Order: sequence, then C-alpha cells, then structure tokens
Amino acid sequence: MTTKQTLPTDAALVLICKRPALGHGKQRLAVQVGVERALEIAEHLLDCALEDLHSWPGPVVIAPDQSDACDWAIQQAPQALCLAQTAGNLGERINNLDHSLRGLGHRQLLYIGSDAPALTPDDYRRVHTALQAQDTVLVAARDGGVVLMASNLPWPDLAALPWSTPELGHALADACRRVGHSVSLSGELFDIDEKADLPLAAQALADDPRAARRRLLKTLNNLERRQA
Repeated sequence: MTTKQTLPTDAALVLICKRPALGHGKQRLAVQVGVERALEIAEHLLDCALEDLHSWPGPVVIAPDQSDACDWAIQQAPQALCLAQTAGNLGERINNLDHSLRGLGHRQLLYIGSDAPALTPDDYRRVHTALQAQDTVLVAARDGGVVLMASNLPWPDLAALPWSTPELGHALADACRRVGHSVSLSGELFDIDEKADLPLAAQALADDPRAARRRLLKTLNNLERRQA
C-alpha cells in the first residue's frame, strides 16, 4: 500500500511516459534481453511511476507520448489530468507541456519519467524543500542525465540540449542558469536504459516495501535466475 507523502498540495507531479508495447520504448534494453522481457520490465517500471502519482498529495498529470493515448492514460491514473505530448524532440515536448500547465495556473512542477524506480518519498520531499529556496532543482542520474527535473519557473528552450547523452545534466543546469534560474542538485540516482542498470535496480529495491517495486524486483530476480 502506498502512503500519502507529507507535502503541500500546490506542487504538481508530472509523469512523462510511453504506453508500453512491443518495440515501443526501451530499445537498448530490448536488444540486450529480448523484446518481450524488455516490455515486461517497461510495464513494471511504469507501474512504479504510477505508484508515485497515486501517492502524491497534490495535482498530478500524466503525459503520454501519443495523442490518442489519453483514454489509456486515464485508466492508469484516473485522478490525473491527461495532456498528451506534442511533436518534436524531448526538449520541445517538455517545453510545450510546461507552457500548457503553467497556462492552467500551475506554478511548481516536478517532472519524472517512467524509468527511475529508486525514487522515494524522501527524494520528493527533499526536492520540494529545495524548491522553497531555489528556482530549479534537479536529481541527477548516474549516467549523466536527470531522473527528476523541477522548477518554479518556465524552462528555458530545451530543444537543443543533448538528450540521451551523458552531457544532459550539466547542459540542462547551465541552460537554466543562463536565463537567470537559481539551480540546485538534489542527489543522484539511476535510470534504467540497458541491461547493466538492472542489478542496480535490484539492489536499490531489495528492501523497498512498495507494491509495484516488489513486483519489479521479482521480475528482475527471475530474469537473473533465467540468465544464470
């Protein structure tokens, strides 16, 4: 069972996601473990992110990558506002989504993807606390990316950032600072992009009591046994 996190209710949590399907998403992982196992892992990862949406005490948004996926998305998170992502690269899609949400009156926005199951209520609380003093707060990923990006202000132009590269985290922080944001980093976690990330997830989730994390851990352990 998830527990409501102790946070003010004005901050909105935004999940940027894909509807899991064979051959759609997790392509590097699919090459390494097979498309069916990659899909199973992707489904569990999405469940972990949805678990965070369900436990969030404030507004929540789900943003699928396809315009016709809102019916599916609302089935996953009935309490959420669904805003499908627009065309363009990830930076352009985040900029457009952020513009729409701020136009609806949201001020504090925290963005997550569906590939960082090690995020905990403590991480969210730490980010929210930092947002009281800083304009923008990022949780770094071990591979140089980010697993959470939060801001009180509109994002700068993100289109030209080196998405899906080890330079992303520094480039995002620098872009924010160039337009006058105060920026802080709030820890480092990992995201799951390829097979080498799976043991990190299994280790991080070994004692996690949350139901979706337990199901993901079981799948990871079964995969390890099959490949032993």
